[in-house]
Amino acid sequence: MGKFDGKVSIVTGAAGGIGEGYARRLASEGASVVIADIDGERAEKVAADIAAGGAATLGLRVDVSDPASTQRMAADTMEAFGRIDHLVNNAAIFGGMEIDLLLTVDWDYYRRFMAVNMDGALLCIRACWEHMAAGGGGAIVNQSSTAAYMYANFYGLAKSGINGLTIQLAHELGGSNIRINAIAPGPTDTDAARTVVPGSIMDDIVKGLALKRRGTPEDMAGMLSFLLSDDASWITGQIFNVDGGQVVRA
Repeated sequence: MGKFDGKVSIVTGAAGGIGEGYARRLASEGASVVIADIDGERAEKVAADIAAGGAATLGLRVDVSDPASTQRMAADTMEAFGRIDHLVNNAAIFGGMEIDLLLTVDWDYYRRFMAVNMDGALLCIRACWEHMAAGGGGAIVNQSSTAAYMYANFYGLAKSGINGLTIQLAHELGGSNIRINAIAPGPTDTDAARTVVPGSIMDDIVKGLALKRRGTPEDMAGMLSFLLSDDASWITGQIFNVDGGQVVRA
């Protein structure tokens, strides 16, 4: 018996990196998993690979910044599996992102960036929450970052917004028996991170951690599994750092 037998989980941005790690972890624990990603071809490949291990999966092309696309995601999930129990809002523009200041970043790029990295989580929640409520409730996990607590230009601003969104929606969703929390990863070893942070800078960041190594998608997946489970049944509106001791708050 798996922890999530009979449950249906949507993971956005799941065609690679931490999102793929989340999807694989949930499938290994019995959930039926929807692999949602802007790269529909890769989403289908990841879904097929996970399905080869015996899990029920569905790969979908989803643009989380598009209300119609997120509504289709929810409808396709309901058609395939009949319910939605978990939503993991992991999708973001990160790998290959432009590095610029809030004062000078191209406005159209900024608007697109925030539409994906902050508003996308809200759109996915708006598309899914009524289905979750109709099934008796569920759990949502948003992907934040320790960048929310330090200078990280518009990326840090978007993640601060994710934290605020998590706190505010805890109150709006609680009456429907839907919990919502966030995971804030520290420096994590993914292909996307390697395109953004030069190796020498990453090495310096790691030296400043209490635990002297980069995180892995598996490190994040353990917290995800806990937050979606009944072990976290009285936890909502919280942001959990999984960061090797990067951010310490007393």
